[in-house]
Amino acid sequence: MSEEALDAVERSMVKLRRGMSRQRLGRAAIREHNLPVDVQVLHVVDVIDEGPDDAGQEMSVGLVAARLGVDASRGSRIVAEAVKSGYVRRVASQEDGRRIHLELTAEGRAVVDATRRTRQEHFAKAMSDWTDAERTEFARLLARFVHTYDG
Repeated sequence: MSEEALDAVERSMVKLRRGMSRQRLGRAAIREHNLPVDVQVLHVVDVIDEGPDDAGQEMSVGLVAARLGVDASRGSRIVAEAVKSGYVRRVASQEDGRRIHLELTAEGRAVVDATRRTRQEHFAKAMSDWTDAERTEFARLLARFVHTYDG
């Protein structure tokens, strides 16, 4: 990759990260759909919606905390808030009844669906003057980048 292309990718990724870290899209979803949910709880339901990393793995508080980049106690508090709010439930593991895994409730699924619609609307607006071929190629390349990037 040329130095110029690498510089352009790096600068664009930093700008994208800054925009995402301000939680602009999460707040927009809350506002646009009048969701009675905190942004941190929104992150929890998003993570649970992603599902586990590997087959046979279950969603746990530890996995949620790791994906959110917070310590276990902070992750536990945020998950507890999501449970208290009715968006997530704790369920006995199918593998080991002593373990608990997390899943979305119908209300949690509704929050995820509303949030995804908001994000997709914002992304569609950003790409509104792109051709279908450009959008398809961008989706392919971005998915490839995310799949191979190990941060």
